[in-house]
Amino acid sequence: MKVILTADVKSQGKKGDIINVSDGYARNYLFKNNLAVEANASNVNSVNIKKAADEHRKKEEKAAALALAEKLNKTAVTVAIKTGENGRLYGSLGGADIAEALASDGIEIDKRKIVLTSPIKSLGTYKVTVKPYAEVSAVLTVNVVAR
Repeated sequence: MKVILTADVKSQGKKGDIINVSDGYARNYLFKNNLAVEANASNVNSVNIKKAADEHRKKEEKAAALALAEKLNKTAVTVAIKTGENGRLYGSLGGADIAEALASDGIEIDKRKIVLTSPIKSLGTYKVTVKPYAEVSAVLTVNVVAR
C-alpha cells in the first residue's frame, strides 16, 4: 500500500515522502497514530503543492538573506563599552551586544546568527561572521571603542 508520511518515521522516511508499506503496518500503526495518510490522487496533489510552496518560500528567504549579507559586508558597526585599564573590557562583548548595535543602526538580526569564535575582550577592530541563512554568510566589521 502506498502512503504519504505526515511525520518523520524512523527507518521509513521523512515527512512528505511517498512510501510503499504493507497493508497491516499502514492500517494498524501509521494511520492509527496519524503518521501517514493514504496516497490517493488528491493527497498526492496536495503534497506536491506544499512542496512547491516550501521551495518557493526557501528561495525567497535565501534571496533576502543574500541581500542582507551584501548589506552587512559593507557595514561597520561601532560599539561603545565600558573599559578598565590597558583597554581591557569589563566582561566581554558578545553576539547580543553586536545585535543591539546593529538594531540601533536599523538592521535587525538575531543574536544567534552572529558567530564569534571567542568573546571580544579588548578594544579594537574585529571581523565577525554573520550567518543570516544556512548557506549564506557575511563578514561584519565591529569597532570596539571606550565609552
